[in-house]
Amino acid sequence: PPQQRRGCLTEVHVVLGNEACDLDSMVSALALAYYLAKVSIPDTCLIFRDEIDLHALHRAGSLSLTLVDHHILPSGDAALEEAVIEVIDHRPLEREPRCRVTAELVGSCATLVAERIVQGPAELLDRQTAALLHGTIILDCVNMTPEAGKVTPKDTQYVALLESKFPDLPERSVLFEALQTAKFDVSGLTTDQMLRKDLKVLSSDGLVLAISAVYVTLEAFLQRPGLQQDLCAFCQQHGYGGLVAMTISFNERNEPFRQLAVYSQHPAVRTAVSIVEACRLPAWALPSDSQGIFQSRVCGVLEHANNPPLDLSPLGSLYTNICAYHQGNTVASRKKVLPILKDFLREWGITAGPVGRRDPARCPRHGDALLEDDAPLPPTPMNSLVDECPLDRGLPKLSVEAIFEKFSHITVVRPSASSSPEKK
Repeated sequence: PPQQRRGCLTEVHVVLGNEACDLDSMVSALALAYYLAKVSIPDTCLIFRDEIDLHALHRAGSLSLTLVDHHILPSGDAALEEAVIEVIDHRPLEREPRCRVTAELVGSCATLVAERIVQGPAELLDRQTAALLHGTIILDCVNMTPEAGKVTPKDTQYVALLESKFPDLPERSVLFEALQTAKFDVSGLTTDQMLRKDLKVLSSDGLVLAISAVYVTLEAFLQRPGLQQDLCAFCQQHGYGGLVAMTISFNERNEPFRQLAVYSQHPAVRTAVSIVEACRLPAWALPSDSQGIFQSRVCGVLEHANNPPLDLSPLGSLYTNICAYHQGNTVASRKKVLPILKDFLREWGITAGPVGRRDPARCPRHGDALLEDDAPLPPTPMNSLVDECPLDRGLPKLSVEAIFEKFSHITVVRPSASSSPEKK
């Protein structure tokens, strides 16, 4: 909501989801923004990150930020940190933000947003908002199935509450199947797009590791034509020292099935790694190829992980520089594997020589031992969800004045007096 600040300037309060813009992040941002603005906002009034210069707003002293589904800004937005006034996230806090924080290890950030909205005036929870939150929680929590290891009592509580308030919401299984089909539709995507569709990037002291969620079986992924060349180009283009691809698919009983692959541009050097571990020598002390050792150390860390154990069993691979595994622990999602890899990168950065280092300008800001780095988003693919994306044609950047004009237009399209939203 716009507010007067510093004389004639107007404050713009931005609710910002994470860069992956998955369903949970998007719905959490939209629902919370609606709640905070207390107004029904048509899509013509929505402002997207491509259109707005948050840094210019911040320099003008006109920006406040609420972060949902993440709590650490990417390195490119480090200067905006002092504008963050609130965080709502459902993952472990890597550091305590200096603002209001709602953080709880639930299955979906949308659950925490639903909790926040339910605590407010009853008329703010309309059916459309409830449907967005309801579907997102069900998708994130794998249809509320305990075996998937995602759902918590609070997720179950708020799904049931939304259903009690709006009994005509779609049946859970039907809704889950539709959303799951859309999420797993990767038809028409290139290998680069598949890897960037749901990507996390870890870096420490310039060491960079990509972790991609891939929505096909590992066998299907490894059989893609030109895969080795595509993986090499993907890592070289973005400066990644290696890639961990975590695949998830579902069997005929709709149970999750996980596999995992580790790639670097050179074959693994397991003998050298054994020497390192047996003699407790730092990796840089060995004259062997550092890329191969790096891949082998990643494999070793994942194979011997115990918090949680991944229960990996090797699978055959056509490529010497790809180590493939079946993951027996199906509840160990990427969110649970990331801390294992973060600890590994932190230790490797202390003892090892340079592997997959980025240009310093692209590395995380100084003072952060380890961050999930930002990554550019891929072009929207042609698939069953959309025929084309308007963003593919590009959008003009909005000036500060144009943003304020948009907010002025929002006040014109408020609901009728019968809904009586509070004006701001």
